[in-house]
Amino acid sequence: MASNAERYGRIAPLYDMLELPFEYARYRRIRPLLFQGLSGRILDAGVGTGRNFAFYPASAVVVGIDISAAMLARAQRKRQKATAEIELQQMDVTRLDFPDTSFDAAVATFLFCVLPDEQQVPALCELGRIVKPSGVIRLLDYVRPRGTFRRVITKLWEPWIAWAYGASFDRRTEEQLPEAGLELVDSRFVVPDLVKLISARPAADGSRGQGSAVPVEGSIQR
Repeated sequence: MASNAERYGRIAPLYDMLELPFEYARYRRIRPLLFQGLSGRILDAGVGTGRNFAFYPASAVVVGIDISAAMLARAQRKRQKATAEIELQQMDVTRLDFPDTSFDAAVATFLFCVLPDEQQVPALCELGRIVKPSGVIRLLDYVRPRGTFRRVITKLWEPWIAWAYGASFDRRTEEQLPEAGLELVDSRFVVPDLVKLISARPAADGSRGQGSAVPVEGSIQR
């Protein structure tokens, strides 16, 4: 089975074209929600080809990471679209090379739905580690819909998104926040019955999750 680094290296040249219909029909409307009220130093985990660039807070300093060098190469070409100071680094979200509490906030756009189940808690732990106690973590991700029509549509999508993106509608990211030492602040649908915006923060008691880092295998996107 291909790792996410291999998978996105393969799809990188076609990625923006494949995502174009969804970008203009859906994503551009909801991307700004990730950054509302944020400032300071922000981690964009799974920066992909840089589709968030135009929505960064102007006063922020953003570090964008991705496991795929090919995706980062595409992002480099779009740096002029960034509305904030930006640095791009190749990195695995389950093994972040940053000091503890070194970011004011962290965001991830359609990252956790492509992380394998065993990497969910380690990735959440790492985001909680690098965010300040007063900081926020925001995740934008697909979930399994409950309505009949959308459930049928997602069943049809599943073989394609699993092959192309390594994605699943059945990740348990929100449920695993406590195990990673995070507490839920807010969870709401931003696309009805399909896409959620989840906000979390380091637990008030200062506890840390028990998830351990795992070898670089798959990671990041969009």
